[in-house]
Amino acid sequence: MSKVAELFGHAAGNVALDWSGIVTSQQCPYLNRRCYKVRKSNPGLSIGSCTVLHGSPPAPTIICPTRLIERRQIFTDCFHLLTLHEPGNELHIVAEVSVPGGSVDYFLVSVADGKVKDFVGIELQTLDTTGTVWPERQRLVRELGLPRSDDAEFSDKSFGMNWKMTAKTILIQMHHKVTTFEHVNKKLVLVVQDGLLSYMGREFRFDHLKHPAVMGDSMHLHAYRMVRHDGGDFRITMAARLSTDAEGIATCLGLQAEARVELEQIIVSLQAKISAATLFSPV
Repeated sequence: MSKVAELFGHAAGNVALDWSGIVTSQQCPYLNRRCYKVRKSNPGLSIGSCTVLHGSPPAPTIICPTRLIERRQIFTDCFHLLTLHEPGNELHIVAEVSVPGGSVDYFLVSVADGKVKDFVGIELQTLDTTGTVWPERQRLVRELGLPRSDDAEFSDKSFGMNWKMTAKTILIQMHHKVTTFEHVNKKLVLVVQDGLLSYMGREFRFDHLKHPAVMGDSMHLHAYRMVRHDGGDFRITMAARLSTDAEGIATCLGLQAEARVELEQIIVSLQAKISAATLFSPV
């Protein structure tokens, strides 16, 4: 049995679906366009593996960050952190805004009369894999009775989860970035799956993080679990909310870093990107 749990956003076990149409169209249901993860040897072929089965017992483990924006629930769950948002303001979702230490995946922005009034940074992190998931993907395609583009299903190559590197890398990045947000009195949210949060709690110092989260903290962690929906597909649902500040993330790592940027710089970047296309819609 294939270890791919979701292909192009749909649960592998959902036999009621038109799998031939799904695999042929290669559409990502979360971006409403073709899946951007393609084979290096064949750019015309999207991989589409959102979630795999891993661990003992095997559990659905998300490996594509885009999978987390399902129903835009993660953005809705950050509304309360827009403390300067007023009724009547527009809500925008702006992708890939640069700040010191890198870029932030998304900004949830409150806008009035075309001007940025408030914002929350939202960073997504899923598990990085070691090895290749492609043979498992092709085994799933075979199980679904669909034609394959190669014979990779017969390969003995496997994959694993890079827990340590994934967790350490994202915490270091968050330490850099949250210092920036704290400096301008704004909030930064890290969105992860519950399994990754559990690993972080075991491998790093997390006992000082506040659970449930406290509004006044600059750093928030939102963890989601995968649950089976009535229709057969999976849905993400909130599992835990924790919070801390820049000093708290430093305590997790035993590291120190500096990142400073003026509020105006971030607002200028956001101002240039907001448009009708970024206007928040629940669908």
